[in-house]
Amino acid sequence: MKKKRTQDIGIRKTFVLDTNVLLHNPHSLESFSDNRVVIPMAVIEELDTFKTHNDELGRNARQVIRRIDTLRTEGSLRDGVPLPGGGVLQIRSALLPEADGMLVENVPDNLILRLAYELITENEEVIFVSKDINARLKADALGLQVMDFEKEKVNFDELYTGYTEMTVPMATINGFFKSRVYKHSSIGEFPNQFVLMRERTNRKRGNTALARVLEPGTLVHLSSDLERVWNIVARNREQRLALELLMDPAVQIVTLVGQAGTGKTLLALAAALQSTIRNHRYDGILVSRPIIPMGKDIGYLPGAKEEKLSHWMHPIFDNLTYLMNDPVEKEGAGKRKTKITPKDRIDALLHNDTVVLEALTYIRGRSIPNQYVIVDEAQNLTPHEVKTIVSRAGENTKMVLTGDPYQIDNPYLDASSNGLTYATERLKSLSIHGHVTLHTSERSALAAVAAQYL
Repeated sequence: MKKKRTQDIGIRKTFVLDTNVLLHNPHSLESFSDNRVVIPMAVIEELDTFKTHNDELGRNARQVIRRIDTLRTEGSLRDGVPLPGGGVLQIRSALLPEADGMLVENVPDNLILRLAYELITENEEVIFVSKDINARLKADALGLQVMDFEKEKVNFDELYTGYTEMTVPMATINGFFKSRVYKHSSIGEFPNQFVLMRERTNRKRGNTALARVLEPGTLVHLSSDLERVWNIVARNREQRLALELLMDPAVQIVTLVGQAGTGKTLLALAAALQSTIRNHRYDGILVSRPIIPMGKDIGYLPGAKEEKLSHWMHPIFDNLTYLMNDPVEKEGAGKRKTKITPKDRIDALLHNDTVVLEALTYIRGRSIPNQYVIVDEAQNLTPHEVKTIVSRAGENTKMVLTGDPYQIDNPYLDASSNGLTYATERLKSLSIHGHVTLHTSERSALAAVAAQYL
């Protein structure tokens, strides 16, 4: 087979990729159409240091390396090999000792930027692509065009909220309460969207009706038996909408977005306990959170897996303690009644595997049937990681993703590029998905003040 040379292919721009782009999305190599994609030698060396990691970054590094090795059979990586979707892939090494008096130290970031600067001297239109803000700032200071990798980004300012409002005549509201169904071709853009119908004559004090989109063009009443779930009652309209989705087995994946104190995790756990223990819809509850704050795997903490996880799962235990706080008595020795504490009840749930706490590290590769799965702090996951987790769902499994896009600990994610908001936008048109954005903090007056003013 005749090998294609770089000059045989019409190239318009040159994109120099930073290591974090490839680690963020292993398919990013083929995301630049019919342009030239250049991977600096320093990036290959950094991928080599990541390939032995047993986390998502390690898996992405190995996938990228294998992909490049496959493309290598099509020609010389130095001269350029054709990419399946058009364009050319090259691996280059910087030759200049420094870039215009800057970047003298031979650290990976500087070696990558030196190459990008060198390509400019070859009269190419060069764009440096990185998810590292500091690297983009340094590149801009060198006169390079810079960009973030935005293939899996959404517009957070226009994020789907899960509900909308409409003004209708009072007769329409009365008719909806009688028939429990309202049909109109112009309402209900997405399935499982909620609609607040307000009386047209007086929007501030007029009568209202809260409805749910059964299918585009058809509104139905909310469930009448969800005023209390487990032992909690929704404190505001948005929480009530969330419970509607969390308790519906037909809605297989729910995304909840909201700031601290809005009740995302508490509502999800309450619905999971109700659905599993009282309604017997699922065999168990699996709760997981990404281990981000320390920047290390849980193996760096002392003790067995359960002891390590307990450090990261304190927020889950706090919510479970609140939910288990109703007094329960049992007969002890001599038929004396003793109280069962919330801790006793939680320990029992963990002991019989009704509730399982798991690190996301160990979910990949599993098949999880008949479970109510809650992934807390999902805003710290990449879109690729969310895809990996959701694809683990087996038959009769429900997935709930919760998080606050304003509190992201992953240095390469933001409110628009994290897996939680990406999943919300991508899944909103599917009947098995439902979403609610919660705005009101109900944790305490102080927590509400902090969410609003700090």
